[in-house]
Amino acid sequence: MGRTSKDKRDVYYRLAKENGWRARSAFKLLQLDEEFQLFQGVTRAVDLCAAPGSWSQVLSQKIGGQGSGHVVAVDLQAMAPLPGVLQIQGDITQLSTAKEIIQHFEGCPADLVVCDGAPDVTGLHDVDEYMQAQLLLAALNIATHVLKPGGCFVAKIFRGRDVTLIYSQLRVFFSSVLCAKPRSSRNSSIDPDFNQLDGPTRTIVPFVTCGDLSAYDSDRSYPLDLEDGSEYKYTPPTQPPISPPYQEACTLKKKGQLAKETRPQDCSVSTAAVLPQSLAAPQCHTLLASEVWRPGPRALRAFSLHPQRPPPHVPLSAPNHWFLGQNSLPCLPMTVKISG
Repeated sequence: MGRTSKDKRDVYYRLAKENGWRARSAFKLLQLDEEFQLFQGVTRAVDLCAAPGSWSQVLSQKIGGQGSGHVVAVDLQAMAPLPGVLQIQGDITQLSTAKEIIQHFEGCPADLVVCDGAPDVTGLHDVDEYMQAQLLLAALNIATHVLKPGGCFVAKIFRGRDVTLIYSQLRVFFSSVLCAKPRSSRNSSIDPDFNQLDGPTRTIVPFVTCGDLSAYDSDRSYPLDLEDGSEYKYTPPTQPPISPPYQEACTLKKKGQLAKETRPQDCSVSTAAVLPQSLAAPQCHTLLASEVWRPGPRALRAFSLHPQRPPPHVPLSAPNHWFLGQNSLPCLPMTVKISG
């Protein structure tokens, strides 16, 4: 696969490099601003889970004219410096991080808090949706400490079956909550099936799309020469990641030391021959599985406007599930048969 293949398959990835953005996600924040004027009257902003820094770039350009240091970027990973952006390498679940943000703003709360963070997806939709919901609640937790009343909170969610639970939790702190889908967000993450709402009291979350419908389709492949008379020229990434978590795996792959998957038909020894006697014969094991069905994760941006009242100061030392309570789910036994 050539280095230009991704430029064909993902036009926003290509445009991000050509326009100097660190990631394609910059267009998502720009399209949200076109629809909702997020940056109007904003002088202080916080970018949570900021790496690699595309949203911090947008914030710096949009409100950087107010003066340097009015944008604070927080992430566990190191990030290349950006002009006008203060970087804090810390944990958003720690009270010390919130204090450091407020200290930088000289005791003044932020006008805008954004979070485009997401966990490393596993492919297990229930797990991915739960982890993303926990990350969103952690961002909401710190936002209640650093965001001013009447401010704006923008965060990514995976829309699943229980998205109304997160919606109800956000309504505790914000008088207006909307779900938005930017044009640059891939449509492939949307489940095409339609399901009736469960029960007469189920909440319908307001949903809007952002971006001009005549703009580029994020799921379509485009020719390399987008404009007439212009010749395509490959553009390298604006800023490669600094110490990404997958760096060690990439190094092992280049050296040919990464473990490779072996197909069963290529094995000379049968599986039963190497198993203990107790596992060589078919057995039945009873597991506990959550009695919950959810569709695949669908990337959205959910943002909340205008808190109804000064947000309560919830201790950041509380467990990550403080807003979900214990988040207990009904379980039922499931029998799994393991054959040798």
